[in-house]
Amino acid sequence: MIHITGDTHGDFFMLEFSLRVWGAKKGDIVIILGDVGFNYHLDERDEEKKAQMNDLGITFFCIQGNHEKRPDDLDGYHEMEWHGGIVYVQDEYPNLLFAKDGSIYDFNGKKAVVLGGAYSVD
Repeated sequence: MIHITGDTHGDFFMLEFSLRVWGAKKGDIVIILGDVGFNYHLDERDEEKKAQMNDLGITFFCIQGNHEKRPDDLDGYHEMEWHGGIVYVQDEYPNLLFAKDGSIYDFNGKKAVVLGGAYSVD
């Protein structure tokens, strides 16, 4: 099953609650449409959030917003193919995938192109 949500800004309390209510399970995909909050502080707070969400066993497909550092600008990420497009992933968090702008992804025969959020001074 595919679940879609908007900006989480690193606050995953309601998302985790919703995933339990929806009965989300391993193999499901959660698409977060911008401002995920995983690469915001660039310190242990981000690592704790990444570990917390990765350990749920659900795949998080993250589209970059304007309030976080893009993974292609950070060390530790590499590209891989996923659902016909390219994603950025860290080996230690294999369930957290970040869309590459301009990639086209195929979800059960439905195609979507990803164009992440604009860069922002804030």
